[in-house]
Amino acid sequence: MQLINTNNTIRLVTFLQHSGIAIIFVFMPILAKKVTDSIFEIGIIVSMFSLAQILSELYFGKISDKKEKRLAFIRFGFLGCAITFGLHYFADDTISLLIIRICAGVTSGMMIPAMLAYIYESGKNKKKVASVISFHALGWLVGIIIGGLTNNEKSIFIVSSMLFLIGFIISIKLSEITIVNKIDRGTKEIFLKNKFLFLSLLLRHIGAASVWTILPIMLIEVLNAEFYEISFVYVSNTLTAFIIMNLMAYKINLKNTTKFKIGIGLTVFVFVGLLTISEWWMAIPYMSLVGATWAFIFIGGNFHLMGNNPKSTSTGIFSSTLSIASVIGPILAGIFAFYFNYTFVIYFAIIIITIACMVSLKTK
Repeated sequence: MQLINTNNTIRLVTFLQHSGIAIIFVFMPILAKKVTDSIFEIGIIVSMFSLAQILSELYFGKISDKKEKRLAFIRFGFLGCAITFGLHYFADDTISLLIIRICAGVTSGMMIPAMLAYIYESGKNKKKVASVISFHALGWLVGIIIGGLTNNEKSIFIVSSMLFLIGFIISIKLSEITIVNKIDRGTKEIFLKNKFLFLSLLLRHIGAASVWTILPIMLIEVLNAEFYEISFVYVSNTLTAFIIMNLMAYKINLKNTTKFKIGIGLTVFVFVGLLTISEWWMAIPYMSLVGATWAFIFIGGNFHLMGNNPKSTSTGIFSSTLSIASVIGPILAGIFAFYFNYTFVIYFAIIIITIACMVSLKTK
C-alpha cells in the first residue's frame, strides 16, 4: 500500500511539473507577439528559455548524480519555477520577457533530469515506470486545456505559478531513494557512447521546434483559429502520448532503441501532413501522430540511457539536446519565416527530420 501511495504521489508531482510548463510554453509565441511584432525577436525569446535550460540541465543533472540526491533539486526547482513563471505577469516589453524566460529556463532545468531519474529509480518494475512517466504527457494535456480555456495571458501566468507551488508542497511527502549499482561515467563518455542517439534526437527536434514556433501563429493568422481551438490541436498530441506511454507499460514489447527509431522515422509523416491542411481542425490527426512519435522517442531514448549510464547525467544530456534544438529551431524558424514564409519552415523540418531518421538507424 505504501508503494502505491508513493507512486501516486510521484504521478501527481510529475503531472503538476509539466502542467505548469505547458500552460505557458505552447502559447509563448502568441504571448511574445503581445510585446513585439518581430517574428525574429519572437524566435529569440522562445529559444533563450531553452538555452538557459541546456546549461541548467547539464550542470544540475551531473551534480544530482554526484551528490546522489534527487529531491533537493526537484523541490528547489518547483519553488524557483513558482517564482519565475509567476514573474511573467509583469513582463510588458521584449527585454523583461527575455530575462524572465531565461530565469524560468534555469529553474525548470534544475528539476527535469532529477525528476526523471527519481521516477526511474523508484520503480522496481521498469516497464511500469512508463506508466508513471506518462503523467508528464497528461500534465501537458491539462496545461494546454487550461491555457485555452483561460483565454487570457495574464491569468495563465498566475495559474502556472500556483501549479508549481502545489507541486512543491506535495513533493515534501516524497522520500529520498538510495541509489544502487551506480555507474561511474562522465558526460563526454556518455555522449560519445550514444552519439547517434543524441545526434538524431537533435536533428529531429530542430525540425520540430522550428515548426512549433510558427504553428500557433499560422493557425491564427492563416487558418483563423481561436485561442481555445489551438488548445484542441495540441491536446490531441498530449492525449495520444499519454495513451501510448501507458501501453508501453503493459502491451508494447519492443527494444528501447527500436522504440526510439520508430519515433524518429514516423515524425516525417507529421510534417508532410501539415503541408496539406486548409482548416485549423485538419491539424488534429497529425498532432495526434506526433504525440505517438514523441512517446516512442521519450520512453525509448530515456530508458535506454538510464539502463546503461548514470541516470540523471544521461537524462540531463537528453533534455539538454532537446533544449539545444529548441534554441536553434525557433531562430531558424524566425529567419525562414521572415525571408520566405511559414510553409518554407515546414519543408525545412521535413528535410532535417529525414536526415535524423537515417542517423537514428546507426544507434546500437
